[in-house]
Amino acid sequence: MNQLNYQHLYYFYVTATEGSIIKAASVLHLTPQTISEQIRTLEAYFGFDLFDRVGKRLQLNSQGQLTYNFAKNIFNMGNELLLSVRNQKQNQQHMLSIGVTDVLPKILAFEMFQRCLKAHPNVRLVCKEGDLNSLTAQLALSKIDGILSDQPLLNTSNVKAYNHLLARSGLSFFVAQDLAERFFDFPQCLDNQPFLLPGDKSAQKLSILAWFAKHNINPQIAAEFDDGALMKLFAQRGYGVFCAPTSAEHHIEKQYKVRVIGRTDLITEHLYLISPERKVTNPLLSPLVIKGAAR
Repeated sequence: MNQLNYQHLYYFYVTATEGSIIKAASVLHLTPQTISEQIRTLEAYFGFDLFDRVGKRLQLNSQGQLTYNFAKNIFNMGNELLLSVRNQKQNQQHMLSIGVTDVLPKILAFEMFQRCLKAHPNVRLVCKEGDLNSLTAQLALSKIDGILSDQPLLNTSNVKAYNHLLARSGLSFFVAQDLAERFFDFPQCLDNQPFLLPGDKSAQKLSILAWFAKHNINPQIAAEFDDGALMKLFAQRGYGVFCAPTSAEHHIEKQYKVRVIGRTDLITEHLYLISPERKVTNPLLSPLVIKGAAR
């Protein structure tokens, strides 16, 4: 006995579901004649009719209803199989979960993520943002694979983790484009001018204030920001000068319509990867660590 032809069964199933051969032909993108032939072949295989012809309408008879119920179960199980296989494939997708400290310039984080995605284009990236303490707690609980931070984790921390220096950069000073011509003879031009200072969470705040003192500059601190993006928007609207890593100055000038008025290498912005390993062995994280050793 030949095996059941499931293609014939499927054409019957769609016809019974749609209620007519014409509608089934539209769904299956076939001619009505082709579907009629396939159903007749299936009926010949079973040895009985599946439909009663009532005028121009097809109506399932008792044998057809029984066959339809079985067909419905068969094709529903097929759909469940496809869904299960797809879900399993998605679950096998590699996932990289990284914490980003909220004060870190996001362009620096983005450039690091690009390294990972270029090396592993199919990775699923999960970004968590927060302060260093909260992210360190998540790292200790293995909820994240690593942390991108502007400052290293101190040795006094109870968490076993290691600092990997990824990049360093001097600082550039920016102001709204329509105000840039007022600022010349850097850095003395900053004296008595409104300045937008990073907040207490930033590793740079004290360094910037010390740099001002060294150059005998007394700016007017107009505002302090934990949120670097908000600080840049205030500068864009003319509320003061701010500083950011020189490595990102092209992006900052383009995105926020500000202009560089000076630079210094005496203040250095650092970018660290904090990981639970002295030597990064996670292949998803390894593209980040091009140079530098655990500290």
